[in-house]
Amino acid sequence: MRSKRDSALELVLPATSANLGPAFDAAALAFRLYLNVRARAAPAFSIQAEGRDADLCGQLENHLILTTYREVLEEQGKRVTPLALRIENEMPIGKGCGSSAAARLAGIALAVHFGKLGWNDRQIIGEASRREHHPDNAAACWMGGLCVARMDSASEAQAVKIVPKGKWPLLLAVPNEALSTEEARRVLPDQYSRGDAVSNIQNSMLLLSAFVQGRHDLLASALQDKIHQPYRARLCPLLPAVQEMQAREGMLGVALSGAGPSVLVFLDPSYLVKKSKAAMVRHLGKHGLSAELFLTSIADKGASDEKGWKKARGRSRG
Repeated sequence: MRSKRDSALELVLPATSANLGPAFDAAALAFRLYLNVRARAAPAFSIQAEGRDADLCGQLENHLILTTYREVLEEQGKRVTPLALRIENEMPIGKGCGSSAAARLAGIALAVHFGKLGWNDRQIIGEASRREHHPDNAAACWMGGLCVARMDSASEAQAVKIVPKGKWPLLLAVPNEALSTEEARRVLPDQYSRGDAVSNIQNSMLLLSAFVQGRHDLLASALQDKIHQPYRARLCPLLPAVQEMQAREGMLGVALSGAGPSVLVFLDPSYLVKKSKAAMVRHLGKHGLSAELFLTSIADKGASDEKGWKKARGRSRG
């Protein structure tokens, strides 16, 4: 009979889009592009990867999932069990879709399972948030849906999941070029005016109300931002180009996805989404731009809801 620590584990982690316009470092939503990780104890570490960026996902050296796994176990004084990983990836990497948060969460969850740490969801999200230096992506990836999150002075994370009312079809535009979060952070100013801060607070509250009440008509104004998007636009040329299409062809609102360079578009659920996608291709072509376009939607479930993790947690609690 295999021990609990040696039992296999499967994780299904959704991509996430943080900031959502004005909700800088405070909110994110999960959407239906996934990182699937299967792990089992093995004599030595190994990775089999397929799907998007398979070469990158399959590199054993400096692999973010395994590095996080080792670090958490070592910090907790636990033995590091070598793992054989199988990775199937749909998630754009380094393009504002929460790939680093998903990888860190996977590593933490593997450490919790194979190290029998007994951590709860709050502890897992908190550990990922400390490593990410912000809690929004980690909360949405682990919990699913729309998450509002914060970190206190002790670097503890608090997160609340909200299930948006109604349907929220999404169009994600992903450019070929990646953009590091560090580079995207460097262009932000050290100080903001009171007027800009107040504007973002107001719009964030309006955006939350739009999701809770299913008010698609509020998106155009609620997604306006003065804290990060105006400064990152020069690094993310898709953003100003796509913003020109807001209120046209079924496109209700536009936001930079995370720190960019990808752009997230909220679509009118009563409009033909394929028609919106075709219009986007034509519009970007006129600007000499191109992007990979994904029609998707908010993922109601996060990694903690998936049956592989729930089964593992059931065993550890038993």
